[in-house]
Amino acid sequence: MLLLYNGVLGSPFCHPKSLANFHPFESFDVAPQPSCGSHIFAPRRSSAILALPPTMANLQQQIEGHVSGQANEPLSLPAHCLSASQVAQELQTDPTTGLTSQEATERLARYGANDLGKEKGVKPLEILFAQVFNAMTLILLLALAASFGIQAWIEGGVLAGLIAINIVIGFFQDLQAARTIASLKSLNSATARVVRDGATTTIEASKLVPGDIIELKVGDSVPADARIIEAVNLEADEALLTGESVPARKHPDEVYQDADTGPGDRLNIVFSSSVLTKGRGKAIVFATGMFTEIGAIAAALDDDGTKKRKLERDENGKASIGAYFSFALGKTWDWIGAFLGVTVGTPLQRKLSQLFHYIFMFAIVCAIIILAANKFKARNDVIIYAVATAIGTLPVTLILVLTITMAAGTKVMVQRNVVVRNMRSLEALGGVTNICSDKTGTLTQGKMVTRMAWIPGFGTYSIDTNDAYNPEAGAITFTDAEPRNMRRSADNGRAVSPKDESHPSLAHYLDIASLANLAKVIRSDNEDGSNQWKANGDPTEIAMQVFATRFGRSGLGIEAGSGWKQLAEFPFDSSIKKMSILAESESTGLVHIFTKGAVERVLSSCVSVSVGNDDSTVAPMTEEFKTTTLANMEALARRGLRVLALANKGGVRPVSEEESRRGLLKREEFEHDLVFRGLVGIYDPPRPESRPSVFKCHEAGIGVHMLTGDHPETARAIAIEVGILPARMELVRADIAQGLVMAAHDFDKLSDDELDKLPELPLVVARCAPSTKVRMIDALHRRGKFVAMTGDGVNDSPSLKRADVGIAMGLGGSDVAKSASDIVLSDDNFASILNAVEEGRRIFDNVQKFMLHVLSANVAFVTTLMVGLAYKDSAGISIFQITPVEILFMLLVAGAFTETGLGFESASKHILKRPPQSLKYGVFTPEFISDLFAYGLIMAICLLTAFIAVIFGMYDGNFGHDCNLRYSESCEGVFRARSTCYTAMMWIFVFFAWELVDSRLSFFHGAFNNTKKWADKLWRNPFLFWSVMAGFFCTFPTLYIPVLNDHVFLHKGIDKEWGVVFGVTIFFFLAAETYKWGKRRYLRKKGEMVRKGEGSSEEDLEKKTFERFYSSDSDYASAGTEKA
Repeated sequence: MLLLYNGVLGSPFCHPKSLANFHPFESFDVAPQPSCGSHIFAPRRSSAILALPPTMANLQQQIEGHVSGQANEPLSLPAHCLSASQVAQELQTDPTTGLTSQEATERLARYGANDLGKEKGVKPLEILFAQVFNAMTLILLLALAASFGIQAWIEGGVLAGLIAINIVIGFFQDLQAARTIASLKSLNSATARVVRDGATTTIEASKLVPGDIIELKVGDSVPADARIIEAVNLEADEALLTGESVPARKHPDEVYQDADTGPGDRLNIVFSSSVLTKGRGKAIVFATGMFTEIGAIAAALDDDGTKKRKLERDENGKASIGAYFSFALGKTWDWIGAFLGVTVGTPLQRKLSQLFHYIFMFAIVCAIIILAANKFKARNDVIIYAVATAIGTLPVTLILVLTITMAAGTKVMVQRNVVVRNMRSLEALGGVTNICSDKTGTLTQGKMVTRMAWIPGFGTYSIDTNDAYNPEAGAITFTDAEPRNMRRSADNGRAVSPKDESHPSLAHYLDIASLANLAKVIRSDNEDGSNQWKANGDPTEIAMQVFATRFGRSGLGIEAGSGWKQLAEFPFDSSIKKMSILAESESTGLVHIFTKGAVERVLSSCVSVSVGNDDSTVAPMTEEFKTTTLANMEALARRGLRVLALANKGGVRPVSEEESRRGLLKREEFEHDLVFRGLVGIYDPPRPESRPSVFKCHEAGIGVHMLTGDHPETARAIAIEVGILPARMELVRADIAQGLVMAAHDFDKLSDDELDKLPELPLVVARCAPSTKVRMIDALHRRGKFVAMTGDGVNDSPSLKRADVGIAMGLGGSDVAKSASDIVLSDDNFASILNAVEEGRRIFDNVQKFMLHVLSANVAFVTTLMVGLAYKDSAGISIFQITPVEILFMLLVAGAFTETGLGFESASKHILKRPPQSLKYGVFTPEFISDLFAYGLIMAICLLTAFIAVIFGMYDGNFGHDCNLRYSESCEGVFRARSTCYTAMMWIFVFFAWELVDSRLSFFHGAFNNTKKWADKLWRNPFLFWSVMAGFFCTFPTLYIPVLNDHVFLHKGIDKEWGVVFGVTIFFFLAAETYKWGKRRYLRKKGEMVRKGEGSSEEDLEKKTFERFYSSDSDYASAGTEKA
């Protein structure tokens, strides 16, 4: 049997702090909870029973009876009342080796996935309802009702059939799109580092089970509720559960006697979805999925993550009439907003929903005009005319094609190393004007190598290698000179063998490099008998560990017990910029502190410096020596090296394991009066693709800013190397040059007004803190810029949220950074950001293309029908030139496929040679509006010309009688004129898609010089090609099949009218090409057309990008003037 507990519970929707005591199932009666001091145990099930997977009903009962702090299957006491070893024993797991793979598989089958049960995957029924119940279908249903109301059975039947087809096609396309997007979510699912079969591996967090041993580090989002085994300065942000803004310090040895201890006070537990802000640790998972504390909260939320609307009740549980009314009103608004599409979807989808509402109102106005033009005669043919006009206003394929295009875009993004988390970012990427990027691992390779090591009073080592892991690779030279006195082109001294080097100052230096370090470097044996060096840890620490290993020193000695015993760690902190280790010498028993960090910060903690040839020779730290050290740091930084300082001190006070485990040690007590031991210069080579990508950004009108924690000189050197800064900085105007590279402390000192008055915002900000990134984004926003920001750490989440597009690193990024981002780079590469921008622009261009295609047709239909009100039959009733069925057939059959083809168009070769799109206008740019009415009116002229040419030129203006309803001999001319309009419009409509492939370049560009190449260009998009061909040929059966033509489409087959069809089709292309030619001339005068060969070299791009920076008498400026 299962013994259930009951805890102290609170209201689920009060102040966030009350969530600490919240349980969603307070109304269920459960067995009383014993205190932690009690010896009453919950009987454990037999293994045979445990192996049976629970039914949904049993699982729901278990969730409803679950007690805060307990495991999926109750332990003898809540986990916070047990020691770590007791939890491990009851969960039958080994804290060292973890579960076996077989045990994990069996437990996953028993307990289910570690998720909150809210992600139900693709929901076909909801997709179907969305297709039926929306504003677009509403207009079509009203037209259907009007048709049946006047007994226009054929029009009504066709409308019903086409509505059904639209729903079916839309359903299957949306279903496929939803499945595509759902599959992409798995590419960015949360992961956890877990110990199984004795080895640490990374798995999807959803596959965690009770008993798993997980490893935790700064920036992780905790994947499940877990009992801490060990912790080093471990702190977690639990505001989501407790409402407390201050992170909770964790202590693995705490054991609580009170079962009702709130989550905020359980310092031996880490909770699912909390964020680790400091330190590292290891823990045993005891609760997963809906059995976690966050699972209890999730149970009281709607599927969309919003709190359920509650009916307000008084203390007696009764609700007033006003409360019922308010509750009903809120629910009604939720439904209406979703139905109208104004509260769901991406910004563009919401804008299109608003567009449909405006169109709906416009259709009503048109209907009133039509009734007025026919003297408000409520005749069937008048109503049919109004129905035709209403249908002509509808871009019926817009939402369908947009969904397909967006889904296809996310799939293409994955192939280009970009995972989309927020569909909004697909629309936003095309408008990015500035990119703020990290340096390490994004612009650079992230594989660091120690290149230089300066030891005061001794000399400088130089290492010539690019191998990040092999301590045996590369030549080492030594010179007595300091870095500031070494020339880059000069010989760096004599070659040395590191194993032969022995010097007390070097020994101290190497001890710090290897011990103030958590990285590991090992040699592993391959199956073929060869050896390979491997490393794990932070790249900077790996570089230092490899350097120490060259000389026979390694941090592995700590674990092996050969030299030092680690006692405590003070982890790196972005505000302190130092990291220290307390270790005990096994030979002397003395406790030493080893520190590394930013040069300025370490120097401020030092009172002396090693200058002699033995351990005892130290000199006081003077201002003169600090100046010398900073000069050497500048010299290393100018070489593009990241510079750290090393220091140590012996004989610090002994510390106990208890103090270390409980986090009672304060770094301020130890990190002072240190001995300065030297500088290390670490090189992080730029990625080969970074420089070309930066120049492509410049060419695309995108400014690139580098925000890094490095020294200003290091940042400057790398920025020049990758093209963020001009190569010839000496030519830059003095007022601009001083602000292009700034240290964060100088940047932060400036007020917002002072920042806004700078001629240019810094392109490089060094020693950057998270708050500096936020200020940079705000400063760019005040200048009207649209910003993409990269980030990887937990502290980057504010800037990722503040940016218009937040970009997280998929390889080295923390869970918090990923959850705060819009897109994730799966390769952490700056070039992938450019891929994302290019794909965003391609999607934006294609959205404009298919929107222009369908909306131009709508303008043509409405214009033709409104002008056509003047053509009246013998009864004085207006005759429509194009029928409702013809319009629907063109929009739904021909339009849907050609517009989908436009959505699949590849990027223009000039897509990254133009400025970002204007966010002020979005899709509806001035050029788009101009194109819309130009093409729409040209189409309308073609339709009216075709109708007039046939009805007046061939049938003497005879409009017959009741030709809006049925065929008769008197309607021969009208039906043939309609056929001519329909055929001409079908051909124009499908071929118009090819005109829109390039909105500026002529469709016939290259057709007469290289016909084969031009034909290949048409075939480049097979979907569009066959859509155009299908639309062209499907015209013929609708013209000539009896009954279908005169009873359904209300037109007749044509013969001599083909001349008019060819004539108006050719006229359309001539008019469209003339319009494009005029537009090209206008845009060239405005300088908005890309010229062939312009800016083809890096030098040309650099001149163009930075010309506003140069002084008037500089070489570049003079060259520009002469050229002008």
